[in-house]
Amino acid sequence: MAEMTSHHARLYGLALALVVFFLAWAVVAAHPWATAASDPRLKTLGTREAELRHEAKLVRQVVATRWAHYRVQLKLRRVEIAKVAASNAAAAAQQSVVAAAPAAAAPVQVVNLPAHVITRTS
Repeated sequence: MAEMTSHHARLYGLALALVVFFLAWAVVAAHPWATAASDPRLKTLGTREAELRHEAKLVRQVVATRWAHYRVQLKLRRVEIAKVAASNAAAAAQQSVVAAAPAAAAPVQVVNLPAHVITRTS
């Protein structure tokens, strides 16, 4: 019976040794002690990202300024359109009053022509 325990102990020991071996292998392959070397492409990408963020901020400012100017011009244009519409409505109302008034008879002028004798020659 002593042999059986020792045989099982050897198998468990071997299994444990394999687990430790593969675990150590994974740790060594991960290189946890190595410092990350800065990739020049990442540095360039970071610089480009900063430039694009700055450019986007400038574009937002320009767009906001243009929209503000547009809204002011639109407000002025709407006031102008309202004035013209009111003027047209007043003119139309005045024309309807003039058209509704009875038309006075135009004075008749009688023209008397001197008597002429028309002769025809053929």
